[in-house]
Amino acid sequence: MINPKLTRQMEKQPNLLLWHGVFLLLVLAAIFGIYKAVQAVDYTWRWERIPQYIAYQAEQKHYAEFDGTVIAEKGQLFLQDDLDPNRRQAIGTEHVQVAEGDTVFLGDTLDSQFSWTAGPIAWGIWVTVKLSLVAGVFAILLGTLAGLARLSPNPALRNLAVTYVELIRGTPLLVQIFIVYFFIGTVLNLDRFTAGVAALAVFTGAYVAEIVRAGISSIHKGQMEAGRSLGMTSAQTMRYVILPQAFKRVLPPLAGQFINLIKDSSLVSVISITDLTKAGREVVSSTFSPFEVWFTVALLYLVLTGTLSFLVRRLEVKYARSN
Repeated sequence: MINPKLTRQMEKQPNLLLWHGVFLLLVLAAIFGIYKAVQAVDYTWRWERIPQYIAYQAEQKHYAEFDGTVIAEKGQLFLQDDLDPNRRQAIGTEHVQVAEGDTVFLGDTLDSQFSWTAGPIAWGIWVTVKLSLVAGVFAILLGTLAGLARLSPNPALRNLAVTYVELIRGTPLLVQIFIVYFFIGTVLNLDRFTAGVAALAVFTGAYVAEIVRAGISSIHKGQMEAGRSLGMTSAQTMRYVILPQAFKRVLPPLAGQFINLIKDSSLVSVISITDLTKAGREVVSSTFSPFEVWFTVALLYLVLTGTLSFLVRRLEVKYARSN
């Protein structure tokens, strides 16, 4: 006999094949729309210009250090000094531009080598990752302290944390970057990178503080009482009992905040930090291919944020299994 309850549950389940098909149709429609939009724009696409700004083969030439004659010994070419036969300079084996018996003068090219070198866009990615990583670490520290201060029974700490959070969240990041770099940076003699990190860390820390406060507040008060009953101090209970539980709950919003941090880091280009956005602007000025460059930059930001989202999901699964 068929269980009526099981039958109703099966009827409520959506047709997965149907809805996957709907999703695929929407994606194809979006792609078709983009294709038609591209066709409507009177623009010559030059995607072949972009790869060299990500990585390219740089030529490194080796020059003669003195006047001499090229000799061969055991299959290796050397430049021998005409005045001092004991003085020699080895010549490379790749792209050799001299031959045995040639007379070479100081500064002449002997050989050259090609090696892969990071282009400006690749360097911009590295600066963006470095900037976001350093700022993220300080934002976690600052935000955790501010979040704990907001829950502190001490009115001075609590009011100070509230003032910090409301002041930072109530003003634009771009204005804060200008203030940190042109005012605080001038007083403390900070370089561009340090000023950018400081501005991003202070800005992100205010949002992290609210996330941490909400996470701690979501833990039942009985947890603190249980820790105190075991002989632990309030600080020990917070460190070993409350914070580990709160961290699991605030992981998704923290991930979203750090994704915003990666995107917000593009604003530091206004103080001449060559991050991914500023590198893209420089490449546009040299290639006159704005659409290709900005689409590439957007894709690279998507790769960075997508990688972070993937890592956070793995952490969530790990903590879910530990529970």
